[in-house]
Amino acid sequence: MAPTSGKLNATTLAYAVVTPVRDEAVNLARLAACLAAQTLRPASWVIVDTGSTDGTQGVVADLAREHRWVRLAEIDGRGLERGAPIVRAFHSVLPALTPLPDVIIKLDADISMDPDHFERLLLEFEGDSRLGIAGGAGYEAREDGVWRRRYGTGPSVWGACRAYRRECLNQILPLEEHMGWDTLDLLKAELRGWDVRVIDELPFRHHRPEGMRDGRRLRTYMMQGRGAYYMGYRISYLAIRTLFRLPRSPAAIGLMFGYAHARVSRSPRCLDAELRAYVRSHQQLRRLPLRAREALRPRAELSEN
Repeated sequence: MAPTSGKLNATTLAYAVVTPVRDEAVNLARLAACLAAQTLRPASWVIVDTGSTDGTQGVVADLAREHRWVRLAEIDGRGLERGAPIVRAFHSVLPALTPLPDVIIKLDADISMDPDHFERLLLEFEGDSRLGIAGGAGYEAREDGVWRRRYGTGPSVWGACRAYRRECLNQILPLEEHMGWDTLDLLKAELRGWDVRVIDELPFRHHRPEGMRDGRRLRTYMMQGRGAYYMGYRISYLAIRTLFRLPRSPAAIGLMFGYAHARVSRSPRCLDAELRAYVRSHQQLRRLPLRAREALRPRAELSEN
């Protein structure tokens, strides 16, 4: 990724970064270098440890000694549903960011980006007062070593690197402490009248493909199926989504198993009925051609120049 040439227009907006972590000692050094090199540095970077055992806290302590804008926070993330530690970590530090900056960024530890990434992102917010949530285009390295873009369907700002305008975040809090939180917050923002946008010209790298932490692809899909049940997915839509993925990943059958297990065990669902109905409205049959086009887009590659 090459930084933009020339000087950017100055932005008057300020931002803070929140990074929930668990056993991220290796990745944090790379991310810290990226943030330190930003043309516009964050007002603060809060790293929230959710139960590391690999020396992560020592890495953060070293970073805090080197940079005054870095600090460590801790929560107990043990025994929580997948996704809950991330959201709880994010919630836990917001009261300490007083006053809240103009933009709050939830950023995973396994991300890297160009030096002008966040300055360019803030300029997007400054240029559109209705922009509530935004993020760049995420790329992952495949087996051939080429960085290819990862696409989503519908509102698809990736939760790994996501920026919230302060006023929008205040309207959609609290976020759901459950798998699927990073879809529900986008839809909740839309329901409140905010725009949600992926900035195609703003790439970032994701250094750990989805599911690597969980170890087994089937387990990852099953957790996604449980998340689909929590969000109120149409079972017909989930079945079509499963069939679409099966030729490339037989483990995708776990989507249906996870959903069925959640349903049989009467797992909790999102309590916001309006939000669940909005999720289902995006899954109507008439929208399937659009969703198919989104899923079948050619995978853009990231130039190293």
